[in-house]
Amino acid sequence: MRSSSPAPARPDATPSALASLRVRLDPRRHLAAAIGWTIVAVVATASLVGGRLAALDAERATRHDTELLMRQFTRQVQHSLAMSLQTRLAIVQTTADQIAASGEHRPAALRRHLEAVKRQFPEFAWLGVADRDGRIVAATGAVAEGANAHGRPWFQAGRERPALGDVEAPVLLAPYLPAAPPGRPWRFVSASAPIPQPGSGLGGVVSGHVSWAWIEGLQQSLLAALDSGRPLELLLLNRQRQVIAGPPAWLGRTLADTADLAEGGRYIVGRHDPTPADGERLGWRVVVRQGAATALKEVERVRRAVLFTVLAAGLLAGLAAWWLTHWLTRRLDVLAGQAHAMRHGRRSSIDVPAGDDEVSRIGATMAALVGQLQHEKDELATLAAELDARVAARTARIERMADEARHAAVTRERLRLARDLHDTLAHSLMALLQQLRLARKLQATLAPQDLAAELERAEAVAAAGLDGARAAITQMRHGTVRVSGLAAALRELLARFGERTGLQAEFSASGPAADLADERAETLYRIVEELLRNIERHAAARTVALSIAGTDGRARLTVSDDGTGFDSGAARPGHYGLQGVREQADLIAARLTIDSRPGGGTRIELAFDA
Repeated sequence: MRSSSPAPARPDATPSALASLRVRLDPRRHLAAAIGWTIVAVVATASLVGGRLAALDAERATRHDTELLMRQFTRQVQHSLAMSLQTRLAIVQTTADQIAASGEHRPAALRRHLEAVKRQFPEFAWLGVADRDGRIVAATGAVAEGANAHGRPWFQAGRERPALGDVEAPVLLAPYLPAAPPGRPWRFVSASAPIPQPGSGLGGVVSGHVSWAWIEGLQQSLLAALDSGRPLELLLLNRQRQVIAGPPAWLGRTLADTADLAEGGRYIVGRHDPTPADGERLGWRVVVRQGAATALKEVERVRRAVLFTVLAAGLLAGLAAWWLTHWLTRRLDVLAGQAHAMRHGRRSSIDVPAGDDEVSRIGATMAALVGQLQHEKDELATLAAELDARVAARTARIERMADEARHAAVTRERLRLARDLHDTLAHSLMALLQQLRLARKLQATLAPQDLAAELERAEAVAAAGLDGARAAITQMRHGTVRVSGLAAALRELLARFGERTGLQAEFSASGPAADLADERAETLYRIVEELLRNIERHAAARTVALSIAGTDGRARLTVSDDGTGFDSGAARPGHYGLQGVREQADLIAARLTIDSRPGGGTRIELAFDA
C-alpha cells in the first residue's frame, strides 16, 4: 500500500483569510463594520477631547498647587537667609559693644579680639575696625591696616546704625587676596556696626565681610532642607533688582517687575517680596522656580494612562458592536447575497426570510419587486417582438418609397437633361443644319468665296454649340448653388453672362430667399440660366436686370430685359425653352408670370415660399 502524505498547505491561504477579514471590516460593504468603526471613532474622539480637557484641568490645578508650594519655599528661604545674615550682623554688633566695653583700643589687642571672632565664625572672610575718620586701625591678619575706608559704603552705613551691605567686590582687600577662580570673582556681603563712645572712646565702625561662597553654600543647604524631592532653581535679587545668584544665563541681569521668570511657561515660579519680618535692612528678593515639565510629569503620565485606557475601551466596544451587529444582520447578509446572485443571473427569485421583523419585510418587498420586474420584462419582450415586426414592415415601406423617390429623381434628371440638351445641342444643331442646307442649295450659284463664307459661318455655329454643350455639362457636374448659396451663384452667373455678351447686367438680392442653398435653389438657378440663354439668342437687348426680394415668407425672382420682346400668348412650335421653365417652376411650387410684348421688352417673375 502506498503511504499517503498530507496535502501541502496552499500558499495563498493566509492572504485569502486576510483579504476576507479586510472585506468584513470594510465599512463600505458591511453594516456591522460601519457601526463598529463609528463607535470606535466616537469613543476615540470623546476620549481625546475628554482627556485633553481633563489634562488641562489637572495641569491648571497642578500649576496652581506648585506655584503655592514655590511661594512657600520662597518665604522659607527668604526668612532663613535673612535670619542667617541678621545673626552675622548681630555678631558684628556684639563685637563692637565688646570693644567699647573693654576700653582696650590698641591695634594688637583689637586684632586679637577680631581673630578670636573669626576663629569662632569662619564665614567672616575679614573683620576690621575703622576709627571715626575711616582709617582701619586693626584687622584680621593685619590685612588693609592703615588703609582709609571713609568712602566705602559699609563704613558710611555702619556709622549710623548696624547695617547689612549689598554684594560688593573687596576693593580694600584686593591687593591681599589670592587670584579668584576663573569665572568666580571674589565677592562679599558686609555687616557693619558703630562702636559706642562712652566718654572719649575709640568710636568708629566694626565691619565683617561675609564670604559669598558661604552664602552660596547657605542657599544650597536651604534648598536641600526643603526636602521637596524636586530639582529647584533659586534666583537672588539685590536691592537694585539685579540677579546676584542663580542660573548663569540670569546673573548680572537687572529685572523689571514684569520680567518673565517663567520663560513662557517652561517654569513655575514662586515670588516673595521682603517684609519687616524678613529683615527689611537686607532688601533682597528670593525667587524659587521649578521646571514645568518636571512638575507636570505626573499629570502627563495620568493623561496618557487615561487616554490609552479609554482608547482600549473604545476599541473593545467597537469590536463588540461589530460582532453583535454582524450576528443581528446575518439574515440581511443572506438576502444581499441572493440579490447579488440575481444581478449576475445565478438566481431567478428571492427567498423571503422567515419572521415578522424588518428583514422579513424587506425580503418580501424585494421578492414582490422581483416578480413585478419579471412580469414587466416578459411584457417588454412581447412588445419588443411587436415593434420588430412593425419596424420590418415600416422598413419595407420606406424602401419602396425610396425606390419611388429614386425613380422620380431619375425622371426629373432626365427631363432636366432633355431641357439642357434642347437649349444647347438642339439649337446649335438646328442652326448648323440650316446653314448646311443653304450652302448645298446655293453652291452652284455662289462664288467660291461666298461658299467659303457660308461654310465658315456653319463652322462658327458648330463651335458655339460645342461650347454651350461643354458649359452645360460642366454646370451639371459642378453645381455651386448648394455651396455658395442662391444669391452668390446668380451674381457669378450674371457676371459671366455680361462678360460673354457685353450687355449691361444689374443684380440685387435681399431677404431670406437670397441665402437658399437647397434643391429649390438649384431649380431657380437652372431657370435663370435658361432665361439668360433666351435673352442672349433672341432678345437683342442692351441691358438685363436680375433681382431677388421678399418678406413675410414669400419671395420673388425677377428677370427683365429691354429687348425686342414677343407675344407671350402665341404658340411657338419647336421651341421648348419656356415650357421647360414652367415645368421647373411647378417642381418647386412657384408661380410663373411672363409679361412681354413685341418691341416692349420682357419681364418674367417667379413667386415662391421663402
